[in-house]
Amino acid sequence: MPSFCGLARLSRCALCCVEGESGQAMDAFTTTAKGISVSVDLAVGHLAALSIESGGRLLRPLHRAPWLDEPRESLPEDLPEGVARLSGDFLCAPFSRSDVEEAPLHGWPANSPWDVVESAAAGDGWRAVLRLRREVMGATVEKLLALRHGHPFLYQEHAFIGGSGAISVAHHAMTAMGEGGRLAFSPKRFAATPEAPLEPVPGRFLLAYPARGADPARFPAAAGGTADLTDYAMNRRHEDFVTLVEADHGGPGWTAAARRAERDLVLVLKNPAELPVTMLWISNGGRDHAPWNGRHRGVLGIEDGRAAIGHAASVGDNWLKREGVPTAFELAQGGRVTFRQVIGALPLEENLPPVSVAMLPDRLRLAMADGTVREAPFDGAFLRIGEA
Repeated sequence: MPSFCGLARLSRCALCCVEGESGQAMDAFTTTAKGISVSVDLAVGHLAALSIESGGRLLRPLHRAPWLDEPRESLPEDLPEGVARLSGDFLCAPFSRSDVEEAPLHGWPANSPWDVVESAAAGDGWRAVLRLRREVMGATVEKLLALRHGHPFLYQEHAFIGGSGAISVAHHAMTAMGEGGRLAFSPKRFAATPEAPLEPVPGRFLLAYPARGADPARFPAAAGGTADLTDYAMNRRHEDFVTLVEADHGGPGWTAAARRAERDLVLVLKNPAELPVTMLWISNGGRDHAPWNGRHRGVLGIEDGRAAIGHAASVGDNWLKREGVPTAFELAQGGRVTFRQVIGALPLEENLPPVSVAMLPDRLRLAMADGTVREAPFDGAFLRIGEA
């Protein structure tokens, strides 16, 4: 990747070299609109930072791994680049194991370089298009990032152009909470854990495996009884993974995290017809091996996807397909497959997430637990809810 150090910084976008505390250079692309900016680590396509000005405050909803400022040689040699540079949000294609086409964990989009092919003002904000240097199942992969002036949201679209076969996909948005928080979700059919926990060490997982429940606030727990998936508590070290299957409710799929210490509300939205599941990765100090070393705490992965665990499982028979849930996109020469996601944040003092979220043409309306209603500027057409 060529270095962009020394290039003139543009008013609303820039390509530059960023140095961490370790002195490691990172090729980064940053684009801004009024009140919002996003930076991308071009080496792996991760969203390295998202900053939102709202209510007189600067909100930073995305997580950054604690080892990012450490020299690469201090990390395990066989660590995938996507883990070594873990930050923000990234595209998984496939999700989890790459056991159809050879690639690292979560595929080449999460582990290899992207190029900026377009960056320009778009009337009410800024629009940029990035392209993955590698192909995935013969497809060209592009990432659209759009910012609107005054909107506290990043609008993302991914496109697979051409190719053949089937590919599972997921976003991998991550936020972190210094003192935990409360979670809320759009209506779900059910939640389910896989056959085995991420960390099979006794005491390092909170949920039962495998298990299933209709109420996220009363999910079967490993120790018996139930666990509340809507309460992210910091008083126990654990790693857990659970899949939420979207109900047929006709609106956007959404996840809301009311972060206690940060005094904000992180929002992630999707079109359920495109991404019918939301996989929650609850990473709260339950991994002792490098580079985690027990320090990866308070992290919540909000992984909206069309996937089972692993590429082969996603394109073959799996439990989600048996529930009528699609787990991959079909690619075709001359075809174009697209899907969208929105990430944003609002200031919040009461540490209670909304009970419902509705999209209007030009704003997002949140009904709060205390009976109040909050609204924020929003592009209601972006997710294409209800389109064929």
